[in-house]
Amino acid sequence: MPDPRSILDEGSLRILDLLQNNSELSNAELAEKVGLSASPCWRRVADMRERGVIRKAVTLVDPLALGLAVNVFVHVTLKQQDKDSLKVFTDAIARRPEVMECYLMTGEADFMLRVVVENLIRYQELMLECFTLIPGVANIRSSFALDQVKYTTALPTGHLHR
Repeated sequence: MPDPRSILDEGSLRILDLLQNNSELSNAELAEKVGLSASPCWRRVADMRERGVIRKAVTLVDPLALGLAVNVFVHVTLKQQDKDSLKVFTDAIARRPEVMECYLMTGEADFMLRVVVENLIRYQELMLECFTLIPGVANIRSSFALDQVKYTTALPTGHLHR
């Protein structure tokens, strides 16, 4: 992968920072905020999409507005960490909409998941009907979030500014 600084100049970084905070900005608004005319601004955004720097634009929804009040961090240890066992687990987890994030980890647990559900009863059902039935799972440890202190989807770009 090329050094991001070789493909992202200051103007492109300003565009990224603005779009990460509000992807609904029109091209005209974006161009005005970064000090470009509309056509070069549009070309930079199109180029970043083509290169895969910008993967997609999404709408962020408040989980509480959907009745999703329980945020759980789940640490899963497998019986063995061979390629087949990892694939069985990741394939099973990929199909679960309640699993918002899943990471292969170093340390005590093999995977860390972030799960969002309506209540503790629903989490118990997910544990019993899904997680415990995945072949190769040796241990499941759950931690419940009491409060969300910080949440962002915007990646830092400060290290790329020249």
